[in-house]
Amino acid sequence: HPRCCLSPQEVGPTMVGDEHSDPGLMSFLGATKRHMLGNHFWEYYVNDAPRVVLNKLESCGYRVVSMTGVGQTLVWCLHKE
Repeated sequence: HPRCCLSPQEVGPTMVGDEHSDPGLMSFLGATKRHMLGNHFWEYYVNDAPRVVLNKLESCGYRVVSMTGVGQTLVWCLHKE
């Protein structure tokens, strides 16, 4: 069950899922579903900083397996066994 968190900043908002994400997990994170102009998909985001989101996901059993930067965006990949 891999998950990715994206953030263009260190303070939020943090993108936490797409239209196929687990609604229960998105609710737990307090995520809101939105459609950005020009995109052909929906995404979930929270106003929390990434560290807050990562702590919440850790409490659900997710662990960070990698992290990288893409331009000004940070991407964390997580896995739940």
